[in-house]
Amino acid sequence: MKHFSTHSAPSIRLGGKLMSFELPKIMGILNLTADSFYDGGQNTTIDAALRHAEKLLKDGADILDIGGQSTRPGAALSLEEEELERVVPVVSAICQAFPQAIMSVDTYRARVAEEAIGAGAHIINDVSGGQLDEHMFATVAKLQVPYILMHMRGTPDTMQQHTDYKDIVNDVAVELGHAIASLRALGVRDIILDPGFGFAKTSAQNYELLLRVAELHYHGLPILGGISRKSMIYRKLGLSPAEALTGTIALNTLLLERGVQLLRVHDVQEAKQLVDLLYS
Repeated sequence: MKHFSTHSAPSIRLGGKLMSFELPKIMGILNLTADSFYDGGQNTTIDAALRHAEKLLKDGADILDIGGQSTRPGAALSLEEEELERVVPVVSAICQAFPQAIMSVDTYRARVAEEAIGAGAHIINDVSGGQLDEHMFATVAKLQVPYILMHMRGTPDTMQQHTDYKDIVNDVAVELGHAIASLRALGVRDIILDPGFGFAKTSAQNYELLLRVAELHYHGLPILGGISRKSMIYRKLGLSPAEALTGTIALNTLLLERGVQLLRVHDVQEAKQLVDLLYS
């Protein structure tokens, strides 16, 4: 069997350490909201969040992605103070309980990002690609932390009204390219790209983007694939999100075959087994 390999990409700086991508990395999702599409309400206390963080780490997560604002299609935007109250105490608690854990904060708000980094997080994961907070790019530049730049149009509430593309892959690449240029001009060094599966894209567009995602290696940056249990899987199969694990594994295999360097998943153990199977 020919072993899979990731596409060559620069390492990212995490304080005094480097994270390289010779092998794909796994980001485990830790949602703190009551309304996330799959696991909403399961981790709304610090104790519950710590238990889930421990499980994700034991299962093989390289990064914990901590979010206090649902970004499912149609999600209403919470107040900034609510998001801060959810995220910052959990980041602090994980930092104390698991000091070696690498954490990203899943937020589009610059203040939440800055306070979470101050509490011990390492990476900013912005689903809006800087569009929902004009201060985000400057904040990333000031903090000099890795930034996950996702492609989206509109807001979670309106994004499905913005699916008019001439060529989905080319348009996503160009729009990401403009954002990369803005970040570079501010001195941001470490950028990871997220094509934004499910965000301002139809089901057909999601699958075309998936099959052609290797074209985004043009930018020479690590690529994150986030398709875990999304509607592009469960609606196509006539299932619920809880029944979409098999489809998630299948599509993650396609992402890995196309050289994607980072998988964002709910089910870390299964993703780790997939990586071990294909890369060992």
